[in-house]
Amino acid sequence: MKTIIVKDLMVPLDEYATVDEDANLFEAVSALERAQEHFDSKKYRHRAVLVISKTGVVKGKISQLDAIRALEPKYSEFSSKGAAHMGFSKKFILSMMDGYDLWNKPMNDLCKKAMDIKARDVMYAPEEGEYVEQSATLDQAIHQLVIGRHQSLLVTGKKAIVGILRLTDVFTAVFQAMKECNIDAGGKAG
Repeated sequence: MKTIIVKDLMVPLDEYATVDEDANLFEAVSALERAQEHFDSKKYRHRAVLVISKTGVVKGKISQLDAIRALEPKYSEFSSKGAAHMGFSKKFILSMMDGYDLWNKPMNDLCKKAMDIKARDVMYAPEEGEYVEQSATLDQAIHQLVIGRHQSLLVTGKKAIVGILRLTDVFTAVFQAMKECNIDAGGKAG
């Protein structure tokens, strides 16, 4: 089987949803919606928007969860890690809604805030382990995704971000490789 490199699987930057760092949250979500409408239906839909600086550099990304979290500002009082991952029960997590008075306003009021929230204020700035070179092997990228528990990696080439490698595309490639092994129903390679 041939060696797969990151460049073979990445979504090029010009095919991904992007917004200027000064865009508001509504514009970011609209960019995501447009990208989903124009993306190849045989592939997985985008789940994030890349935030671009005035100089054209990717500064961060806004996931679907980031966008929803931004509509309730009180979430900023919590750790960036999910409460369920800290061992809290579902009952405790639900009690936090009352205790912190979360989502106490009608959705229409919260959604109006989307016009005032700037992309740069809600974006997630990727850390060092969330970048992968376009010439890296799929094995290297899988290792980074698994160890870092990432949904995607920003792909670099010549010191610039040239695309994004999504976990969904990596999973598809791994599954395809399994199918190519001609494994029969009994679990033996043929």
